[in-house]
Amino acid sequence: MDERAMVLDATGQALSPTGAARARRLVATGRATLVCEDPLIIRLLHIVELPAPPAAEPSAGTGQRLLLHACCAPCATYTVGRLRNEGFAVAALWYNPNIAPAAEHDLRRASMRRFADRVDLTVTEVPGYPADEYERAITRCPARPGRCEACYRLRLGRAAQVAGAQGFDAFTTTLLISPYQDQDLIRGVGTEMAQEHGVAFYFENFRRGWGERGRLTREYGLYRQQYCGCASSAVERGA
Repeated sequence: MDERAMVLDATGQALSPTGAARARRLVATGRATLVCEDPLIIRLLHIVELPAPPAAEPSAGTGQRLLLHACCAPCATYTVGRLRNEGFAVAALWYNPNIAPAAEHDLRRASMRRFADRVDLTVTEVPGYPADEYERAITRCPARPGRCEACYRLRLGRAAQVAGAQGFDAFTTTLLISPYQDQDLIRGVGTEMAQEHGVAFYFENFRRGWGERGRLTREYGLYRQQYCGCASSAVERGA
């Protein structure tokens, strides 16, 4: 098997290697000079113009501001990192009037605040504990799946409203990481709310980060809730 020779052009730019026999012929015929015998390196007498490497594709979120509706700190862990890696400038919104009781809501909000401080994440909070807004939203549909759709509409509608009012390019939600949520329904509701408020809805299947979510939750020492949020989900989960 013919040994390989390193080839340089006249400027010293590295080119593709060639066989040793061909390299020696180039030297013998005056088209190259010998730089080194071991390892075998030759330098061509002319400059070789190599094609420029293809430009890297910009990340999905490059130059865009995104508002992330955060349902809880654990679900925000992977999601915030993923969105930042995609180039988004991420801020979060805390609006979860479905969480019951009030003490549980306060635990989850406090956990979200601690996480946000750790990762330098700006969070806009809807003040108080607006549980009455959730109760009104599900009056006509207290059972699943209608109850969940009403809940998505309430929270994503507020996220779209805030995103549009504050000049964000897009919004999304950490609900998209949970295997227990209806991802197709969330996507549909998010798209509808986006059209209503004149802002884009960013969809990505964050479920691939579910395992990483668990690891990061433990790493940050975050509160780990045992049910989705509403009183009905607590009963259904036996929490």
